[in-house]
Amino acid sequence: MAPPSERPDALTLDEKWDRTIDLLLRRSVYGGLAGATAALLLFRKATSRAAVAAFGMGTGFGSAYTDASRQFSGTVPELPSAMDPSR
Repeated sequence: MAPPSERPDALTLDEKWDRTIDLLLRRSVYGGLAGATAALLLFRKATSRAAVAAFGMGTGFGSAYTDASRQFSGTVPELPSAMDPSR
């Protein structure tokens, strides 16, 4: 296997997507489980429990999104804006 510096950009981008999807799934599930556990211990009503579990899942998703945006910085091309006056 070639060192990372000799790999084509497409393979590097594929590895980043694989890591991102894995991280997104793991953190969302772990956040949802932590939220559901806290909800079962702290709240009685079903709506409160669902809200806390959803908050936990959203926190995990947001954390994964932040890490993915750092990982992909500079690899996604800038698209021209429709509001760009120089067009």
